[in-house]
Amino acid sequence: MSTSQPVPSEIRRPELAPPGERKIRWAQRFMKLLNAIRERFEREKPFRGVRLGLSIHLEAKTAYLARVLQAGGAEVAVTGCNPLSTQDDVAAALAASGEIAVFACHDASPEEYERHLTRVLETRPHVILDDGGDLVKLLHGKLSALAEGIWGGTEETTTGVRRLRALSQRGELKFPMFAVNDARMKFLFDNRYGTGQSVWDGIMRTTNLSVAGRTVVVAGYGWCGRGIAMRARGLGADVVITEIDPVRAIEAVMDGFRVLPMEEAASQGDIFVTATGCRDVIRKEHFERMKDGALLANAGHFDVEISKPDLYALAKSHGEIRPHVEEFELPDGRRLYLLAEGRLVNLASGDGHPVEIMDLSFALQALTLEYVVKHHEELSPGVYPVPEEIDREVARMALEARGIRLDALTPEQRAYLENAA
Repeated sequence: MSTSQPVPSEIRRPELAPPGERKIRWAQRFMKLLNAIRERFEREKPFRGVRLGLSIHLEAKTAYLARVLQAGGAEVAVTGCNPLSTQDDVAAALAASGEIAVFACHDASPEEYERHLTRVLETRPHVILDDGGDLVKLLHGKLSALAEGIWGGTEETTTGVRRLRALSQRGELKFPMFAVNDARMKFLFDNRYGTGQSVWDGIMRTTNLSVAGRTVVVAGYGWCGRGIAMRARGLGADVVITEIDPVRAIEAVMDGFRVLPMEEAASQGDIFVTATGCRDVIRKEHFERMKDGALLANAGHFDVEISKPDLYALAKSHGEIRPHVEEFELPDGRRLYLLAEGRLVNLASGDGHPVEIMDLSFALQALTLEYVVKHHEELSPGVYPVPEEIDREVARMALEARGIRLDALTPEQRAYLENAA
């Protein structure tokens, strides 16, 4: 792939590039960390001659990350990581310059989605950025022959890290991957505050219904579940948590939430949000207990947490009643509403996490990708944490961007702490 001529792309709506460009520029305006990193990348060109392949939710903030990497000298190819989260106007704007290869469209069929992933890998990237693990899956399956050229990469989300660790534990992972999701500057902010705000933005935008006064059932009290529950309570909801982990369950109790098994919560909830990374969290026996009018939304990476096969099997009729809202009428007349086809509600029917939150996550991504390029020859296959110095550097940059100063240890304090043991 060369930038001397326009690179190939496969998008659906090239005429939407102007509004897509406005979206990207709006995000760029508020991404202070990425702007600072871009200035350095433009000077130093740490990715000169390096091919990067990205599979990530393709919207304005992601598009700006791709431009920052390209400004650092990278040859970038990008696709989405979820068929409903790609925004066609942003994809068009990103492809318009002819400098970044874009293979993505909104509501891609399964065949289109896999073809787009494949086309990114066929650019022979040295380094990958994955979100959910679909690039890695292809590189360990149908396209395993291409894995030999991979130096390493990064993984953005909980589900993808889980898949990586399973591969690594079986001794099958072919190259080093960094678990960006597990960095403190990712999960403490992106997973908690980002998911917490964007899930409710997606639900409220999609339904135009109130959250206040309703009972919200949140399945899973990991960092995403914590954020979703916290914001639901702030919006005036009565919040119930369901969990399988006793430590997380007692934490939810201590945070002031009720904890119930889904079997009991099913009859009480008005709005259900899954955030577990597991399948069939809400299924037939739960649908059979739900109130008329219950809303079903998913905040996990894949559309398997709410059992759609069970829902279709139970319903005597179903159909879209408004954009991203499918009504299922059950034989007894009750109606249940599935949002965004059970896919990530914050991205499939919203704009995803707030810009400032993704500025933190994408700063981690940019700096960790730079680390992979610099150190790949020293790394063996496996799952690695983001280096502590990168995590702390992103925190320092975030404080600096907000004009916040910290205390510093005096020499006497430092000596005291060092000798305290």
